[in-house]
Amino acid sequence: MEQHLLESALNAAYNGITVIDHEARVIYCNDAASEMIGTPKDQIIGRKIKEINPHTGLDKVLKDGKTSLHQQTLLNDKQIITNRSPIKLNGEIVGAVAVFQDITKLKQALEELSSTKDFLKMLETGLEHMSEGVLMVDENAHITKITESYCNFLGLKQEEVIGKHVADVIENTRMHKVVESGVPEIGEIQRMNNKDVIVMRIPIKVKGKVVGVVGQVMFQDVSDLTKLARKLNLMERKLEYYQQEVKRWQRTRYNIHNIIGKSPEITMLKNMIKKVAQYPSTALIRGESGTGKELIAHAIHEAGPRKDGPFIRVNCAAIPKELLEAELFGYEEGSFTGAKKKGKPGKFELAEGGTIFLDEIGDMPAEMQVKLLRVLQEKEVDRVGSTAVRNINVRVIASTNRNLDKMISQGTFRYDLFYRLNVVTLRLPPLREMREDILELTAYFINQLNEELGTRIDRVAHEVKQIFLGYHWPGNVRELRNALERSANVMEGTAIEVKDLPFYLQENEHNWQNNRSGTSVLDDEVGIAEKRAIHHALKRANYNKKMAAGLLNIHRATLYRKLQKYGIEA
Repeated sequence: MEQHLLESALNAAYNGITVIDHEARVIYCNDAASEMIGTPKDQIIGRKIKEINPHTGLDKVLKDGKTSLHQQTLLNDKQIITNRSPIKLNGEIVGAVAVFQDITKLKQALEELSSTKDFLKMLETGLEHMSEGVLMVDENAHITKITESYCNFLGLKQEEVIGKHVADVIENTRMHKVVESGVPEIGEIQRMNNKDVIVMRIPIKVKGKVVGVVGQVMFQDVSDLTKLARKLNLMERKLEYYQQEVKRWQRTRYNIHNIIGKSPEITMLKNMIKKVAQYPSTALIRGESGTGKELIAHAIHEAGPRKDGPFIRVNCAAIPKELLEAELFGYEEGSFTGAKKKGKPGKFELAEGGTIFLDEIGDMPAEMQVKLLRVLQEKEVDRVGSTAVRNINVRVIASTNRNLDKMISQGTFRYDLFYRLNVVTLRLPPLREMREDILELTAYFINQLNEELGTRIDRVAHEVKQIFLGYHWPGNVRELRNALERSANVMEGTAIEVKDLPFYLQENEHNWQNNRSGTSVLDDEVGIAEKRAIHHALKRANYNKKMAAGLLNIHRATLYRKLQKYGIEA
């Protein structure tokens, strides 16, 4: 009975107990030991202790007869602390006993406690180095912590105030009131040391009960707050200015009033712009280099409902093809070497709610044409290195001086992209087809140059006008302005004379002198070529004037004017 009671008591013990005989075989093992070892008792009894636990030191105690206390070991991934003692009978070692306990959770708790202590130490160190004062009180409003900077402000020492009621140390304090109410007070003015200071008082709650309050002096003088307010006000004004500058940079510089001329082609173009601007359809502007395609894109944007949105210009010919995708669609952080931290939005994202102008679209690489087509179809973009797509609300205007029809037949421009871009087409006639606008453009540019350069040009010599009217202007409007600017830089007096013109235009003056009819020798040659081309186009179009104008890539109004000029009946 007593033996049964003793065994029951050992099995009820929280600690594991293992006994071995003089051959190091297990002769007893209680339930706690069996559970820690992870093996049933009937599979433990009778086996060598080393077979059960290779890391045991119980066999060593059996050999040397020395007690081993508080030894830590690993048993089945558990941290074990064990005491081992020899069993002696008549002075002879007949076995050994081990009593051990699982301390895994205890060790974790100790490590967490140590980490918490380190954190608290770091927190206290941080508080001590704060330039403003920090104070803590308990649920009885007694001071438990106060920083050295706060003590310096009060003219006291920390050991003099710790444990005292806060109202006995801080004048006009409300810390004890916050303990009672549990309501935080932030940005309050408190009179201390003959100064008005800005303070905050925050209650600390545990399970809904206030267990303390933290107070901080935010500004040791209200004048500090006034200085900060001034700085913030200045920063806000600067930010507003920069925001306005960004908006101004993103806005258009031109509108329909900057399109100069009264020729039928220009009048038709202005009417077309007013109509096209009202709808979000993609527009394609076609014309020779220097005809003012970007001006037309600006005018479309400014005349439509998106005028308050951004206008983003992209020169497809100026950006290296390996960078064009990131420039248009943006990229995520780490998507390639040199990518900015946090990534960068693309031009399409920047144009949200406004217009993106794709200049020189005919020079876009083939692989980018595919991606642009998808953007136009799906109205969404995905940044380089991202799997997420972003919906966009952007109007697309493209321009080119290239012959896209020829490029399509050569396979260098996608026909499906062409038809996506070619929803609305605006053709800009070359300057040589609008000679009645040349002198008006000349006057407009002279006014611009007088304002920009500070010159005082008041007239253009008659001979210069005749040269301008007789010249074929391969560089179009841009060439005309450049010629006038060159003249403004070298002229003497207030009138532009022939001698002030670029040399190639001065040479054209001799042709005018030799041809008093008002046309140059070159114009005569051009006229012959034009008549031949018109006859050929009419014949191919079976004398359908609209089709013939399309074959010649000119406006129908221009064709009618040339038919009248050359006396061609059709």
